[in-house]
Amino acid sequence: MSGISYVTEEGLQKLKDELEHLMNVERPSISKQIAEARDKGDLSENAEYDAAKEAQGLLEMRISKLKDTIANSRIIDESKIDTSKVQILNKVKIRNTKNNATMVYTIVAESEANLKAGKISVHTPIAKGLLGKKVGDVVNITIPSGTVDFEIVEISK
Repeated sequence: MSGISYVTEEGLQKLKDELEHLMNVERPSISKQIAEARDKGDLSENAEYDAAKEAQGLLEMRISKLKDTIANSRIIDESKIDTSKVQILNKVKIRNTKNNATMVYTIVAESEANLKAGKISVHTPIAKGLLGKKVGDVVNITIPSGTVDFEIVEISK
């Protein structure tokens, strides 16, 4: 259904933990809510029942998506990461050529992205623009606020 996603062992474990929680905690809880709402009588005018059924549908969709992501995930061997050019799981230090502001991002799979932790998805405009580039390269990246030139200062693991 979806493409292959490259993740760290830690990232894959987080996905598996979330799936287990949804299946073993959330699913029984919603089933209980549906049963309680059903016990209250006429289902045609029962808002609680409708809300619980909708929540169940959303939960099942999330479970299905997680199962698909886990099935299509491949663990990256972090010891074999190349730092000669930007690729997934590299930590990249970039400098905005206009205002000299520097930023450090780690490029990760979409499921592991966390901007507060400095981890950006490989599918973001910045990551796409950096992939395959080397230290010293200046890349022109279109972001929501316009076009910005970034110089790659450092690539590390």
